[in-house]
Amino acid sequence: MQDRAENSGKQNWTIDDLPWETFDPAAVDPDLLKIVKAAAMVEYNAHDYATYLRNVFAADPEFSAAAIQWAREEVQHGLALGRWAEKADPGFDFQESFRRFTEGYRINISAKESVRGSLSGELIARCIVETGTSSYYTALGEAAKEPVLKEICRRIAGDEHRHYKLFYTFLEKYLSREKLSWLQRLKIGLGRIAESEDDELAYAYHAANDNAARGYDHARARSAYCARAFRCYRYPHMQRVVAMVLKACGLETQGLLAKAATRLAWFGVQSKLKAAQKMAQGA
Repeated sequence: MQDRAENSGKQNWTIDDLPWETFDPAAVDPDLLKIVKAAAMVEYNAHDYATYLRNVFAADPEFSAAAIQWAREEVQHGLALGRWAEKADPGFDFQESFRRFTEGYRINISAKESVRGSLSGELIARCIVETGTSSYYTALGEAAKEPVLKEICRRIAGDEHRHYKLFYTFLEKYLSREKLSWLQRLKIGLGRIAESEDDELAYAYHAANDNAARGYDHARARSAYCARAFRCYRYPHMQRVVAMVLKACGLETQGLLAKAATRLAWFGVQSKLKAAQKMAQGA
């Protein structure tokens, strides 16, 4: 665990390492640009999440150090995506949009205990989040044609997968003390997946893309986001998502359960995509 904590203090890349000179404005997809703007808001907000995690894990200085480095990397993701979005849309003001985002969406950074009921539960939730982000940036990078965005997504996806492994290592440590059953773990995991329907991404999309005078409508913003994001996914992405979720929940990542869960997840994504596209067309 000590080696992992030490390695987490090393930054794998910086914004200056990105090939900005290869930026091709003609290759920018307007729909992908909108979800990149939203993603930049969420990533850049990582310091608040780190504050919450450090409060919850106050008795674990090793985890606190890892959370600080995790937040630095997440904030860098937001800065990279925000800089790309400003190049793709010179009228976009990343900092002003982020200000609007944090005025309308905040997490509870004063909590002293995990909202998941246990420290193991908190780490399961973090694994679920990193599963979602690593698959999202993989899918987004494969869908993108613009070379700088493809490289940004490749690097972020690698970071997010490494973050999953980091949180999973701490999860193993806490499970040795707290002994959550696979059913308890699965309930927490599914609960965190369901929370992806909350205001965070929807409000980020609204703050980044809507005129400041337009009021926030959760259903409209969520549909607009999903109609653009879900079209990036392919079946292999769902296979990876399901395997990572099942691992975090203490279940087999291969076999009939994994196959059935992948089919169900793929059906869910396609259904939500169709519903979101239908609502977006009527908005």
